[in-house]
Amino acid sequence: MRIASLVALAIATLGAWLLHAGLPRARASEARVPVLVELFTSEGCSSCPPADTYLQKLDRDQPISGAEVVVLSEHVDYWDELGWKDPYSSRLLTDRQSAYGNRFGLKTVYTPQMVVDGASEFVGNDSRLAEKAFAKAASSAKVNIRFSSVSAEAGVLQAHLETDSLPAGLGLREAEVYVALALDHAESQVARGENAGKKLTYTSVVKTLERVGTLRAGENFSKDLHLKLERGSDLQNLRLIAFVQEPGYGKVAGAAVQSIRQ
Repeated sequence: MRIASLVALAIATLGAWLLHAGLPRARASEARVPVLVELFTSEGCSSCPPADTYLQKLDRDQPISGAEVVVLSEHVDYWDELGWKDPYSSRLLTDRQSAYGNRFGLKTVYTPQMVVDGASEFVGNDSRLAEKAFAKAASSAKVNIRFSSVSAEAGVLQAHLETDSLPAGLGLREAEVYVALALDHAESQVARGENAGKKLTYTSVVKTLERVGTLRAGENFSKDLHLKLERGSDLQNLRLIAFVQEPGYGKVAGAAVQSIRQ
C-alpha cells in the first residue's frame, strides 16, 4: 500500500510539473477559431426559410468543433418588388452580395446564398458544403479582435474596438475592418408574396454595416466607435460584430461578436 501511495504521489507531482512547464493544455480549454458566416436571404424568397433556420441553429448550437461561428443574416432588397417588401432588406447588403458575386465569378446572385469567411459560397441550406467550408475556415490563422467599454447613451452606442496585428501566415499587407450592428432575434408575419401566411424568424439580422478603418501589416488597430441607434432600440436584442477582411471582398481574417447590455 505504501508503494502504491508513493507511485500515485509521483504521478501527481509529475502531472503538476508538466502543467506548469507550459505544455499544451487539453483541447477543451483552447480558444475557438472565429468563422464568419454570412447568409444573403429575403422574406420574398420561398426557398430561404430553411436556410434562415439553419443559420439560427449554427448560432444557437455552435456545432463546429474548435470554431466559434459568428453569423450575419443579410437581407437583400431585389425581392421587394415581387409582392412583399422585406422590412429588414437593404440596398447596402444587395451591393455587398453583388460584390461577392463578381469576386466568385457568378453570372447572377441568388438567395439563399451562404458565404463562409469570404472564401467560399454555396446554397444557404446545403449543410454538407457548409461543414466542409467550416472545417477549412477553422484551420486558418486569424487575427484577434476585442470589444471593450460598450455602453449606450442618448441614442448612441459607444464601444472601443481593438485588434492584434495580422498573422504573417495570411500574407496580407492590409485588411479592412468592418463593424455591424444586428438584431439578436427578429420575426415577421408575411402577408404577401411567396411566403404569404408564414411567420418567419431570424437571428443576427444586420441593421447597419460599415467599414471603420484599415489594419496594416505589423500594426494593431484601435478605434472608438459611435454608432447611432434607431429610436426605441432594445439593447437586450442587439449584438455588435466586427470582422477583418481582405480588400476587394476577399477572405475574412478574423471576427468577434459582443452582446449589448444596458
